Amino acid sequence: MSTQIQEQETETETEESSEHQERRLADKRERADMRERAEADLSEADETVRIKVFRYDPEVEGKKDPRFDTFEVPFYKGVTILDSLIYARDHFDSSLTFRHSCRQAICGSDALFVNGRQRLGCKTQMVDLEWPVRIEPLPHAEVVKDLVVDMEHFYDQMEAVEPYFQTNELPSGEEQRQTRENREKVKMSTRCIWCAACMSSCNIAAGDNEYLGPAAINKAYRFAMDEREGADMKEHRLNIIEQEHGVWRCQTQFSCTEVCPKDIPLTEHIQELKREAVKSNLKFW
Repeated sequence: MSTQIQEQETETETEESSEHQERRLADKRERADMRERAEADLSEADETVRIKVFRYDPEVEGKKDPRFDTFEVPFYKGVTILDSLIYARDHFDSSLTFRHSCRQAICGSDALFVNGRQRLGCKTQMVDLEWPVRIEPLPHAEVVKDLVVDMEHFYDQMEAVEPYFQTNELPSGEEQRQTRENREKVKMSTRCIWCAACMSSCNIAAGDNEYLGPAAINKAYRFAMDEREGADMKEHRLNIIEQEHGVWRCQTQFSCTEVCPKDIPLTEHIQELKREAVKSNLKFW
């Protein structure tokens, strides 16, 4: 009986070893095909550019230590950082991991640290950068794999300001109207795409994990300044953002405004909320 069990275990181990070997051979053939296609593409390109990409995979032995891999990719008019990363993934290393979706600077999923600055991969033209191009994940966030960072804390900060319309007085029989002047006032703040580039650039957020951050405060601005919510809700929102880790932690460094891919005047919005908070606390007897 014991001999039969040992024989079965040996057969199982042999099958697993054979499957593992087949997978390795298949991966090797795939990588060879990818390199062959890449070499053909690169030979036809008028010009190429080298990108140095941050790599890290905590689940794979041998890849747990962070490093940079260099890829040579085609350069042509209009090519973006995201285009180059997709090319590197599809032609050199299918395990290269990064986020992207709309490719139109709307989803905010491909924010990266490129040549020492937070940028959107789909919006950043290769021609505007110094070569070779260094591509890293957003600083001040936990790296999950390669260029992907954990966004949970950022989303928690955004949710903390209650980023949705609230009002106690709904009109009867007609839409909730907003004046043209008020719409213009909050218009820029509505352009936020939750990319976290501003949060990543903020030195205060890097040192204070509880700081709401420029994106969340901008979202609070969008609703606090909306005339349709009423005075009570504005007071409620000001109470949220004037806490110890709210607007008063901002040191007006303008780094968030500089890296915002949607050109939102984040620092100005934070300063205006500071003024509103002061006015709401003033009492005259």
